[in-house]
Amino acid sequence: MTEKTALTPKTHTTPPAKFSHGVRKGNILQVAGQVGFLPAEDGRPPTPAGPTLREQTLQTLANVEAILEEGGASWEDAMMIRVYLTDVDHFAEMNAIYNEYFENRAEVPAARTTVYVGLPAGLLIEIDALAVLS
Repeated sequence: MTEKTALTPKTHTTPPAKFSHGVRKGNILQVAGQVGFLPAEDGRPPTPAGPTLREQTLQTLANVEAILEEGGASWEDAMMIRVYLTDVDHFAEMNAIYNEYFENRAEVPAARTTVYVGLPAGLLIEIDALAVLS
């Protein structure tokens, strides 16, 4: 039986509850929902990248990518990406940022779902991903 491994890159703080930032079992890697927190620094609480959707989206994607890399994966291995927005009016802007980000990152884009949710104050976006490694 294949062992299940928790993934926490050095850029991430310990999760605020009993869950892993990412989990890999065999060739499957699930990235938990990530938000746009800046890389962890000792003595500093988790801090959003900025107040704008662009700043938070780019940082959130970087946080997802760090977990993919920690598990030996890349965006090429991503099969499904789920985007959670707090405001329906952000959809078009997020798509533009998303398209720009993935312009040269994956030959075949992952499937994607976008839904609208509530997040803690100040957070505008959350993203998770499922990857299957070769």
